[in-house]
Amino acid sequence: MNTSRAFPRLPLLVTAAAVLPLLCAPATVRAQTVLKIGHVLAKGSHYDVGATVFCDEVEKGTAGRYKCQMFPAGALGGEREQIEAVQLGTQDAVVTSTGPVGNFVPDIKILDIPFLFRDYDHARKVLDGKIGQDLLAKFPAKGLVALAWSENGFRHMTNSKRPITSAADASGLKMRTMENKVHMAGYKTFGILPTPMAFTELFTALQQGTVDGQENPVGVILASKFSQVQKHMSLTGHVYSPAMTLVSPTVWGKLSDADKKVFQAAGVKSAAATRKKVNEDEANGIAILKKDGMQIVEKVDGESFRKAVAPAYAEFAKEFGAANIAAIQAVK
Repeated sequence: MNTSRAFPRLPLLVTAAAVLPLLCAPATVRAQTVLKIGHVLAKGSHYDVGATVFCDEVEKGTAGRYKCQMFPAGALGGEREQIEAVQLGTQDAVVTSTGPVGNFVPDIKILDIPFLFRDYDHARKVLDGKIGQDLLAKFPAKGLVALAWSENGFRHMTNSKRPITSAADASGLKMRTMENKVHMAGYKTFGILPTPMAFTELFTALQQGTVDGQENPVGVILASKFSQVQKHMSLTGHVYSPAMTLVSPTVWGKLSDADKKVFQAAGVKSAAATRKKVNEDEANGIAILKKDGMQIVEKVDGESFRKAVAPAYAEFAKEFGAANIAAIQAVK
């Protein structure tokens, strides 16, 4: 036996044995891409429901070539931080309210005008129609891909000081707001002292009395357990808050045309599931919050808020165009 020739072959045999399973592995396994998707709300929230449906649909539609790793409850930072990360390509996707998105795509700030929308049906028709689709088309130029309009809901006020039945009752309260100039301009007309703050910091700020209150949809108030740190809630419905799933252009640019259709369809189904959850939270949430000890003003003097904010509409018209505001209000 010639050992000098036998032993050198051993490493080659070992290498082949190690590589063989990889060569025989299904193509879907070899090519699988894991997408990092985040949001700021708790597990089980409407954002979480929407993100889960999106991820399930993407994985199913691409036969497992794409799947998600989900990061709820602000694990990847606040909404603005996550949007920036998606824009830069260091995060693949985010489910977010549109409040901070206006800092990246200014045209959508028009949606943040107080009392712009009459009800959920009106808001959804605007966003699903030409106006909403034209706004979505503006995102790629700003380094973001928006798949579909989802939902956060109509925003209501909570605070630890007193019931709010009219705009005068809100005057002097220090309220956490999103980093959104349109919201802040509107809330100042109510006499509120707007205090912009990342959502991830909000519960502690309420607990410590750094701010008196905040404003969010019922689903957010439920999921975030704000009843533990807020005594009063008023169903002001002062702003409708959309949401959306944003995807990084880095991811989008690598998708085939067929996969892009899968992602878009997943975004639409995700939005439908989110809206369904918002409907459920609106229907059941008030009773739950009452049971948790919140004192809720259900009949708010909405006209007092509309009168208070009316002067700000002149400034909104200058910024967004009176015709554009009227076009949204005219949708039936």
